Amino acid sequence: MIMLFRKLFGWRNKDKKATVTNKKIPIEDITEFYHTYENINFNAFYQRYRFYKKDDKFMFCHETREKPGEYGPTTEKDITSVGTFELSADDWNNFSEFLKDGTVSARKDSDETGSSGPWTFIYWKNDKGKYQVFQFPCYDTRQRFEEFCSALTRMER
Repeated sequence: MIMLFRKLFGWRNKDKKATVTNKKIPIEDITEFYHTYENINFNAFYQRYRFYKKDDKFMFCHETREKPGEYGPTTEKDITSVGTFELSADDWNNFSEFLKDGTVSARKDSDETGSSGPWTFIYWKNDKGKYQVFQFPCYDTRQRFEEFCSALTRMER
């Protein structure tokens, strides 16, 4: 029964590190994570969430840009919300839960234009500058992640 519980909830014994994604990235190896989307159509909008480590602290940064009633890319003058603060260990663990069943793949050059994203990148100790494109396991997980990030912005310390 204990083994089933550990398997279902990702618990590891002390000899094994907890990992996330198809690449089995140890949680402690994640250095940065970006999730960005943008709309350049009417009511232009830009949103970025960033999780990272700095001086052994877990950090969260967010930026929102809006151009109500306008088209085109947003700029720094359009910032309506921005903040950076330290996360608790619980918040970092909650963040890492969203990555568990995600996939990481290699970056690819593309000449496609017009996508509003989201663009999601994970940086980790052994990404080799190549394996950085992150995809959530399903749309529902991505939606819950975005709700989590939005809640963090409202709880800013």
